[in-house]
Amino acid sequence: MKNFLLCFGLVLAGISLISSCKTEKKEAATVAQKVPSSDEEEMYRPNFHFSPKKGWMNDPNGMFYYNGYYHLYFQHYPDGNTWGPMHWGHAISTDMISWKEQPIALYPDELGFIFSGSAVVDVENTSGFSVESKTPVIAMFTHHDMEADKAGEIIDETQSIAYSLDEGLSFTKYEGNPVIKNPNIPDFRDPKVIWDENRKQWTMVLAAGQEIMFYASKDLKTWKLLSTFGEGIGNHDGVWECPDLFPLPVKGTDETKWVLFVSINPGGPNSGSATQYFVGDFDGKTFTIDKNFQNELAKEHSFWVDHGRDNYAGVTWSNVTTAEGGKLFIGWMSNWLYANEVPTEKWRSTSTIARELGLIKGTKTYQLISNPVKELNRYRAQKFIVTDISVEGETVLTTSKTVSLSMTEINFEIPDVAEEGYTFILSNSQGDELTFGYDATEKEFFVDRNKSGKTDFSDKFTDRIAKAPRMESSSKLTGKILLDKTSIELFYDNGQTVMTEIFFPNAPFETLSIESDNEKFTINNLEIHELNFN
Repeated sequence: MKNFLLCFGLVLAGISLISSCKTEKKEAATVAQKVPSSDEEEMYRPNFHFSPKKGWMNDPNGMFYYNGYYHLYFQHYPDGNTWGPMHWGHAISTDMISWKEQPIALYPDELGFIFSGSAVVDVENTSGFSVESKTPVIAMFTHHDMEADKAGEIIDETQSIAYSLDEGLSFTKYEGNPVIKNPNIPDFRDPKVIWDENRKQWTMVLAAGQEIMFYASKDLKTWKLLSTFGEGIGNHDGVWECPDLFPLPVKGTDETKWVLFVSINPGGPNSGSATQYFVGDFDGKTFTIDKNFQNELAKEHSFWVDHGRDNYAGVTWSNVTTAEGGKLFIGWMSNWLYANEVPTEKWRSTSTIARELGLIKGTKTYQLISNPVKELNRYRAQKFIVTDISVEGETVLTTSKTVSLSMTEINFEIPDVAEEGYTFILSNSQGDELTFGYDATEKEFFVDRNKSGKTDFSDKFTDRIAKAPRMESSSKLTGKILLDKTSIELFYDNGQTVMTEIFFPNAPFETLSIESDNEKFTINNLEIHELNFN
């Protein structure tokens, strides 16, 4: 969250293939914004990912579902396009895809800026805030005292609550704030509250420096410290932030395990910001990491929610699970390495696509899987399917004359990648290229945005090629590609490996090609959906 504390063609209509064709975050002063050109809005404002109408956005906050609406709050500075005094912005949706921005929900006050947190629907009125039988929605958040921070005081962060009696549209801050004072711990923030049905209590996880603290409450006002987790476990290259805790059924079994998310900055698998996860058990007081999971974690830390460089601080929605018991998730689609510098002016930052989380059990340990929510399927428009594509040299798969490459879902299946690798190439007439694919020799996926367009705004944006290990052992590879104007989200092997990356081309990408060093490389199935959001 706030690491200023650490450092601020295929011509598919004819189903024919064309071969060998190359077609340290600091308190921010209000920024004097340039008036954005219509070209910038047209080129970079996403088609189907949420971005604020104006101003700065980072972490998702306070997400809950109630009476048919998904609520997304977010860290927001409405008066500038870089990080500044934090508010809670707000947007609502009936499907987690099309969002309608609402008035700001929480403003800074005498206790400080409004940092990250969560919200729950208090159905049983445990808080006592209900009036006229209205169901309270309780937001719990971190108050950050910037004056104390400037003075070098450790106790600059405390936890507070606010309640809403109009289903999250407006909030009243509790007069007894803060409900948890700072016990002399730096980086003491980001409360995530869940209802523990088995023990009839509210459980809260809180980031505290390099650990996670577990608290319990009966009324959301009085909290008791239960335990801590994290010492010597996982990645500790940066400050721990934005935790989340939830149970998930293990697919294909009668087993349920608990999953703990911890975001960290820096320390990600491809540098900068990322979110790690742990699998174990929770007894209402203590989170115990699964022994097999811990053994694999000690060998190689590959347990990341997303291996790309642009998915941070994501958490799950309260008061809802899928029919299979999965959780719903959304993240901030950026990275603190360059988030304040990306080439947009009117607004900065975007959210990832909403995702459904599940848990599987492999041969060695448990593994998180992540895929776009099924609601995205409702937006499919034109559909093209091609089978048994023989790839020779660089082979054009589709062009913008057939389907827009700025609002597209592509599903593919490669029958045998045991000895073969491939590279997809997105390109335009300006010479920009975004390449991504699979290196069979290294058994890893990659995304290379070094030639993707505007990159000189930060030397950290192209200082490396992002890589991710393949988790699946089968020789058959499946993949889903989501393309928006300035983002790509990759879901391999039914969501076992996920990569999210942003980019800023000088013109929209016009051609999607693929190439392989192996002369017998084949794609079994290629399915392209143009998405329609009108």
